[in-house]
Amino acid sequence: MMKQLYLIRHCSAEGQEAEASLTKEGRNQAVQLANTLGFVPFDKLYSSPFRRATQSIEPLALALDKPITIDDRLSERKLTAEPIDNWLEELEKTFNDPSYKLGGGESSEEAACRGLEVLEEAIQHTKEVALLMTHGNLLTLLLRHFESSLGFDTWKSLTNPDIYCLTFKDDCYESMKHINLERQGL
Repeated sequence: MMKQLYLIRHCSAEGQEAEASLTKEGRNQAVQLANTLGFVPFDKLYSSPFRRATQSIEPLALALDKPITIDDRLSERKLTAEPIDNWLEELEKTFNDPSYKLGGGESSEEAACRGLEVLEEAIQHTKEVALLMTHGNLLTLLLRHFESSLGFDTWKSLTNPDIYCLTFKDDCYESMKHINLERQGL
């Protein structure tokens, strides 16, 4: 049996905090995202609990009249407990060495592990098509699990929002497709 999982990075937000809301542009993107994906027969919708993620998926959930399953494991990856000036350099290190982590943060391995748990559960519980709304860092780590060539440069090239569709046959990974939102008017 074929199943598809849409992994989506949230729309444009005002900040990185858990309570950061979407910008005006981000709210428009969320409506456009609902219009673009409204034809897809999603039977399960999952989201990070971060406000920017839930706000990104809400218009689609309303249009489809589907509940959203909030899952903490789809939360933004925590790079470190304290703000640092060289965060971009440190983030790149975590992609080059999946076990590398800063004080109070998560390694790439740890973040990918929790994200993959949700992904595997989604595969098991969806009939045909599920959506997982998450954050760029975790999204990239999940994609990398299936395509090892993806990494830091992939993360840097992501847009808000961004969509990847993974196809599974008999619960085994088959393929990945990047959905070009510029062609969709987003």
